[in-house]
Amino acid sequence: MVVDHPESMMFPTNIGAPNFSPVPIKKEKDHMINMARMNAKQEYDRIMELVTVLKKQADNIKKRLEMTDLIYQAKYNFKIVHGKTYWLVENTDKNITELVMLGPNDWSGKHPPHYNYLAPVRSLGDHTWEVVEDE
Repeated sequence: MVVDHPESMMFPTNIGAPNFSPVPIKKEKDHMINMARMNAKQEYDRIMELVTVLKKQADNIKKRLEMTDLIYQAKYNFKIVHGKTYWLVENTDKNITELVMLGPNDWSGKHPPHYNYLAPVRSLGDHTWEVVEDE
């Protein structure tokens, strides 16, 4: 068979033409879907790492807001200094929550027996309060 324009044919038309073999479509599709899944999984994993960080930040903000509510409901008679550690205590004699300057180990003797120490806290610059972990 002789063809006038062999370059326009989708298959080889003579003995000297380049080797021709059908494209293995199934194999190509499998390769492409595996690559797509691998890339999507990497992207998904990166997003989930970010979600974990954001969830931790959101939980910390929620804890700060809960502590802030407790502090502003507590009784205290001094000016708050940002960054200074105070103590949230339950005063069992008066049945109230108080904010005090002295921790359980700051007293010259034993701390008052009617103080139930709840948490060491610190005022932050945005007027929220956090629990001090290293006290």
